[in-house]
Amino acid sequence: MFFKKKITVAGTLVALVVLGIAASAPADPTFKNLKVLPKNTTHEQLDSVMHMFNSSLGVKCGFCHAAQKDNPKKLDFASDEKGEKNVARDMMRMTERINKKFFHYKKDEEHPVPPVGCFSCHHGSPHPEANAPKEEKKAPPPTPAQQSAPQPASN
Repeated sequence: MFFKKKITVAGTLVALVVLGIAASAPADPTFKNLKVLPKNTTHEQLDSVMHMFNSSLGVKCGFCHAAQKDNPKKLDFASDEKGEKNVARDMMRMTERINKKFFHYKKDEEHPVPPVGCFSCHHGSPHPEANAPKEEKKAPPPTPAQQSAPQPASN
């Protein structure tokens, strides 16, 4: 009887230790090959960033992510095969520098969105315009004679 109690207690302790280890393990997966985003980025945070890229550039995931070698219908998110992925990393670094240097931006609860982001230049296009927008032609200012002429009555 005493031996049976020892086994029961030992088994219960082992079960509690296993449950404790499982409970303390991170709930979110750790992602492979994060080079700009923090290593502890959660699944929800990564999804949010990727959806922001999708909408800001008007692209789908395959624009930056290569297909898996063994299953071309699925994407290999960790792969650096496509150059667009490294361009995105460079752009993230660039906007971070711009926001810190010129806007003194630090993310907090009051200011969760940085002043400059992908949409600032891309406006839903994968390749933003390389030229500055053309200036609209403005009507020349009225001459003194036009300013003193009587204005037609409006209805």
